Amino acid sequence: MQNISIRVARESDAAALRDIYAPYVERTAVSFEYEAPDVATFLERIRHVQERYPYLVAESDGELLGYAYAGSFHSREAYSWSAEASIYLRMDCRRMGVGSALYRALEAALKAMGVRNLYACIAVPDAPDEYLTLDSMRFHAAMGYRNVGEFHHCGWKFGRWYSMVWMEKLLDPDPSAPSPLKSFRELNANTIPGIKSGR
Repeated sequence: MQNISIRVARESDAAALRDIYAPYVERTAVSFEYEAPDVATFLERIRHVQERYPYLVAESDGELLGYAYAGSFHSREAYSWSAEASIYLRMDCRRMGVGSALYRALEAALKAMGVRNLYACIAVPDAPDEYLTLDSMRFHAAMGYRNVGEFHHCGWKFGRWYSMVWMEKLLDPDPSAPSPLKSFRELNANTIPGIKSGR
C-alpha cells in the first residue's frame, strides 16, 4: 500500500478507530473483551493514553487504516522505562506494511521519550482456529520481538481457553542509569522518524 501517513490520533478519530477495533472483539480472540466499547468509552481510552504516551494512526487518502499506542507496563515507579504496545489494523489492511509502519513510528516515539523496554501481550491458541491465529506472534517476531513468557489458558472466550504470551523488544539496551522519562506531550511529534504529520 502506498501513501501511508502516520500521525497523532485526534479526538475526531474515535468513531473510526472504534470501528476498526470492534471486529477484533466481536469476531476474534485477539481481544479478550466480550463487548466492543461505545464511541464515548473509546474516546476516553484515547485521552487516557495521550496523557503520557503516543497514540498513532495510519491513514491513506484520508482513510484510517489502523492505530497503535503504548501504555504503562506496570504502575510502580521502577517500571517507568518500560511500556506495553498495542496495535489494531482495519481487517482489509493487514499484510500491506501498515502495521510495520505504525510500529516503527511508535517505537521511535517511545525511544525519544526515554523508554528502554517495550512489551506486547499477545493472545495465542493451542492450535490456530477460526477466532485466532499465530499472526500477531509472527508479526512481532519479524519486528524484532522475542518471546519471554507464557500464561497458559488464562482467557476464556468463544467457549474455549486461550493462552497469552509476552514478547519483548529492547529499544535501548544501555545498562547505565536512565534519564528522566519524558511525556509524549513534551515532544515535537513532527521530529520523530515515521510520523508524517503532527497533532
